[in-house]
Amino acid sequence: MTDVFYVASRKGLFTYRRNGADWETAAPQFLGEPVSAVLRDKRDGAIYAALNLGHFGCKLHRSDDDGATWKELTPPAFPKAEDSAEDAPSVDLIWTLETGGDDEPGVLYAGVIPGGLFRSEDHGESWTLIESLWNREERKGWFGGGYDKPGIHSILVDPRDSKKITLGVSCGGIWKSDDHGETWRLTGKGLRSDYTPPDQSEELNTQDPHRLASCASDPDTIWCQHHNGIFLSRDGGETFVEFKDVKPAVFGFAVAVHPNDPDIAWLVPGVKDEYRVPVDGKLIVNKTTDGGKSFTPHAKGLPEPSYDLVFRHALDVDESGNRLIMGSTTGNLWASDDGGASWRQLNAHLPPIAQVAFG
Repeated sequence: MTDVFYVASRKGLFTYRRNGADWETAAPQFLGEPVSAVLRDKRDGAIYAALNLGHFGCKLHRSDDDGATWKELTPPAFPKAEDSAEDAPSVDLIWTLETGGDDEPGVLYAGVIPGGLFRSEDHGESWTLIESLWNREERKGWFGGGYDKPGIHSILVDPRDSKKITLGVSCGGIWKSDDHGETWRLTGKGLRSDYTPPDQSEELNTQDPHRLASCASDPDTIWCQHHNGIFLSRDGGETFVEFKDVKPAVFGFAVAVHPNDPDIAWLVPGVKDEYRVPVDGKLIVNKTTDGGKSFTPHAKGLPEPSYDLVFRHALDVDESGNRLIMGSTTGNLWASDDGGASWRQLNAHLPPIAQVAFG
């Protein structure tokens, strides 16, 4: 089981370590600064923290000594077009960081707002925009959901073949590459939207997958928490089936998948659109153990009433599939040691939480 996890929050990065049956945290790093994404590279142990400093822009840091010291890196940036008098677009947010495959040490990916995918081959020292995706004509049809601009929030690198990459874009659908990003294709047949005119509800390029999560041992199984519901793919994101009768709601942001059992997944439902709170003020975690045939709500240890919102990156499961962590925009942090059946509060006074991630 993993004995460390990280909490990226609006006012710093918090590190929790296991001490017997308890989790303990040291003083936060980057105190007072919004940390939008955190990544522990299990290939070499490096930790990456992305910051969003507003007027001062996005920043990126790496630690090679378990967080004792940090080196500031040059963050992803859009190049200026040679034939244009306009300035290059700004990176508004580094929304997610992901490693490449085990066979490509030093390779990292960054998904950003507005809708760009960047690749680094030198441990984040430099970044290259993947222009084959940025220049797709379909990108002109992408639009923002919760943010004003579209963004890439989910990056799945196939552990069997690191050339295969799957992306989730809000709002721009699901994109796949089989050749390290040289070419891309739009997938996700079976997804649907009810925020578009009925005759456009199945248009793949305007879908809003809130979060994609794959099973480590069966990467072809991809769970999708969509703006419109819960979807499951068994063919690597090519097609999806929808689960419509899941109580108390099918709306949500976060989804986590058991690393060794593709039929086990956890989701956090809520009331959609202008509300975005737990249904009836009851925070629960829905769990399926049979591939979506049934879902069981778990609330033991969670507060009621509650109006916590759990962002798309704020739920994670460790490599054993037994330990989970979850954080909310209200600054609550919970942990489970029994596969989500029960939860205990680790902190009720953290800053709003953007991401939690096991190390």
